[in-house]
Amino acid sequence: MPVLPSWLTEPLWEQFSALLPQRPRYHPDHPLRCHRPRVKDRIVFDKLLQVLRFGCSYEAIADTTCSASTIRSRRDEWIGLGVFSRLNQIALESYDRIIGLVLDQIAVDGCITKAPGGGEVAGRSPVDRGKQGLKRSAMTDGYGIPLGHVLAGANCHDSPLLAPTLDRLSGLGPLPDDITVHLDAGYDSIKTRTLLDERGLRGRIAHKGEKAPIQAGKRWHVERTHAWQNAFHRLARCFERRATMIDAFFDLADAIITIRSLIRRSWITQRWDNRPRRRP
Repeated sequence: MPVLPSWLTEPLWEQFSALLPQRPRYHPDHPLRCHRPRVKDRIVFDKLLQVLRFGCSYEAIADTTCSASTIRSRRDEWIGLGVFSRLNQIALESYDRIIGLVLDQIAVDGCITKAPGGGEVAGRSPVDRGKQGLKRSAMTDGYGIPLGHVLAGANCHDSPLLAPTLDRLSGLGPLPDDITVHLDAGYDSIKTRTLLDERGLRGRIAHKGEKAPIQAGKRWHVERTHAWQNAFHRLARCFERRATMIDAFFDLADAIITIRSLIRRSWITQRWDNRPRRRP
């Protein structure tokens, strides 16, 4: 069974492969050019999708077509080239051009996940008996498209992460004049309101001590996006120790979420050659 449907994997791979540099199958410095050929990028890409989706180790995914060391080395090579971040950026730009990002209504919230191996951005989890955990402060538009994230230890409060999370808006081009930021009761403080006023943003913040369903607003979009991201088990239970690797997997997952939403929402308004017969 494929890790992702073909209507999603193929456009994802076409854009990803366009960002990769051209490499010869055999190393040109070899005197006889008869050594082991380079593993195809598509094979490694499919292996990384399996690691992201199933959350298993590289050794469990490796087989006769591709070894675990090849997956790791190719992963590090692509991270160094910035391919994952560029892929996520292109996915956002395409979505904004075809569907349109709802940037006048954004939501920010944190999510705690497990990090059994610890690492650079892990910390003691207050909800998992002090085990190592990871917190991500995610920002989404009014529909739930991920716009950026900030990683920290699980013992970090949501409020200090709001400013660096909102800084991700600077890379989205022209912004609306009136932006409303939807936040939960964890951000209910004078410091948060002062921060939003300094940035020219309007905040809709739930009040502490009051029931959330009465004033939930549009905060549920970011909660749904957290559920989408946690469906990729490599993010819900992260064994990576370096922050650059975690960011790369998040960029890949966010690109998948964005492209999937783009195809589903444009199915009723757009036409293209390999358009699925049924709505995805």
